[in-house]
Amino acid sequence: MTDDAELAGLDPFDLLDREAARIEDHLAVLPEAEWSRQSRCALWTVRDVLAHLADAENYHRACLDGEVSEFIAEMEAQGGHDIASANALAIAALAGRTPQDLLAEWSDSNAETRRRFRERGDGRIDTSVGDYSCRWQAFHVAGELATHADDMFVPASPQERAERLAWRARFSRFALAEDKPRVTIVVEEGRTRVRGEGIEVVVDDDQLVEGVAGRLTETALDPAAVALLNTMP
Repeated sequence: MTDDAELAGLDPFDLLDREAARIEDHLAVLPEAEWSRQSRCALWTVRDVLAHLADAENYHRACLDGEVSEFIAEMEAQGGHDIASANALAIAALAGRTPQDLLAEWSDSNAETRRRFRERGDGRIDTSVGDYSCRWQAFHVAGELATHADDMFVPASPQERAERLAWRARFSRFALAEDKPRVTIVVEEGRTRVRGEGIEVVVDDDQLVEGVAGRLTETALDPAAVALLNTMP
């Protein structure tokens, strides 16, 4: 089992609430022209990212209901045989919805998801990898919301940015250790040294967070080092 010492003192349910509020507040007043802006996700507009978040609520609900196997079977029956194809199908299925409708749907569904996660607390939850800690899953979902908030250019004050970077760096080290248990991760004076697969790289917190989330696209790092940091499927 992965050592979760990095997560000590962090409340994933509070982090979920904060990231959801940031997204909702920003998108609620987004100018119409901004919905079609290219996001940081390849081929996705800001509206597409919101559609993805709205669809992801179906997975979160399946996790909470213990019906992930059924969810995956239904996804495959519709032609979603991997993450990329499933996401593409989901966004296409929501193409006729207005951004405002999508935001209202996501906001309501996500609020219920967050309530149920908090209610489950230290219990267990069904996931695509089987029985799993609800607390850890809440961290993963908070991390996903934070990444997609950045993808949609949700602004952050200097203080907010520093606070987010601090918890996201800690979570990123946990997620990397969980995804690649043979990798050695050492914190050194505000930087993180990662060693594995014959590669060693030292990164700052920004690079670590972006790398683990698969967003380290503009970098001088060797492609092999970027691949080592990446935990995205």
